[in-house]
Amino acid sequence: MKRLNVYDAAMRRLDVIFNNFDYVYVSFSGGKDSGVLLNMCLEYIRKNAPHRKLGLFHMDYEAQYSQTTEYVQRVEQANSDILEVFHCCVPFRVSTCTSMHQPYWRPWQPDMQELWVRPLPEKCYTAKDFDFYDDTLWDYDFQTMFTPWLRKQKGCEKICCLVGIRTEESYNRWRVLNSDRNYKHFLGLRWTRLIDNEVCTAYPIYDWKTTDVWTANGRFGWDYNHLYDLYYQAGVPLSRQRVASPFICEAIPSLKIYRVIDPDTWGRMVSRVNGVNFACIYGDTMAMGWKHIKAPNGFSWKEYMHFLLDTLPEDIRANYLEKLHVSMQFWRKRGGCLSDETIEKLREAGVEFTVGKGTAYKTNKKPVMMEYIEDIDIAEFREIPSYKRMCICILKNDHVCKYMGFSPTKREREMKKNVMTKYKSLKNGESAEEEPSV
Repeated sequence: MKRLNVYDAAMRRLDVIFNNFDYVYVSFSGGKDSGVLLNMCLEYIRKNAPHRKLGLFHMDYEAQYSQTTEYVQRVEQANSDILEVFHCCVPFRVSTCTSMHQPYWRPWQPDMQELWVRPLPEKCYTAKDFDFYDDTLWDYDFQTMFTPWLRKQKGCEKICCLVGIRTEESYNRWRVLNSDRNYKHFLGLRWTRLIDNEVCTAYPIYDWKTTDVWTANGRFGWDYNHLYDLYYQAGVPLSRQRVASPFICEAIPSLKIYRVIDPDTWGRMVSRVNGVNFACIYGDTMAMGWKHIKAPNGFSWKEYMHFLLDTLPEDIRANYLEKLHVSMQFWRKRGGCLSDETIEKLREAGVEFTVGKGTAYKTNKKPVMMEYIEDIDIAEFREIPSYKRMCICILKNDHVCKYMGFSPTKREREMKKNVMTKYKSLKNGESAEEEPSV
């Protein structure tokens, strides 16, 4: 049997989706991956299902490269015969790592209109269009709740959201499709995830490589975001060519590129979110926890951590201390799962610890109980509880402590619970207006 190339394999996956779901839409960011997925869907419909419409869901973050804005507009206009566009400009919460004072910002915040990076697009959807919206929602919560809202709007039975995730991009993306958790899959297909029997998320290009994306664009003459041409000319490595929100941790080192590529947008961004200019200047230096940081002379890492905490506003400091307390209790009572190789490295470094007999997690690793240590020079540094790791988290303005892999706090879990309650009410066609907010 002839082995399929990634293009033909993805087209077969689209055939499965379009033949089994009443309504299909693409989550389109304006990046290369969602762009190539959208082009494939448009091609599929024109060849195989000319009677169908395709939904396009775009979460507009306001502060983005002008090339991205232009690309999204071109796509929406050029394919108006097929696309049903849901261009969303909503002031949900979005994480920011540019400031120690501001853990999140809100695009399109009504009371900040004079500082908006650009005008509100025509024919966009705003907060008033979504009965489930309230000001506690994060961007990822909004994305989750959009699907049942759209299903209700379309009056369809089964709906599928297509997402352009490629596992080559990051370990977290690989984990989405290869997690050991008991996720349900449509027809047992690993590249899908059933939210419930009527709602599905699918990842048709999960096995593509970056070279496949650009090969497809070149071979089929597909339009793409020409920001990538500017990235290439500026010598930006492929791994750092991002079109996501410019204020998240992963984007901070390349924030300075805005000044060169899109100076007009940069000029408005500086006054839009707290700490943007500082993050631009020092975003890839030790000042913000990148590269090889050292504790100041005369300070232990624990002392340096408390020094950094003392410089923060009270609510921000309390947030870090709460997460530190949760982490300490976790490592004392339950333990983190470590490999035999990492355990041996701890033993060689003279670290005191206790190895448990078993864990509830599906893993071959062993639970290790230990106290926080100052620092340890091993490749698995991020897996070990240390005060240096906490210092890096603070310096990065990582308010959710993503760098340390912290679990959500009780309050964050409660907020997520409320979001899922609203999700279920939307799924069942009920009103979401009476749900309590946090």
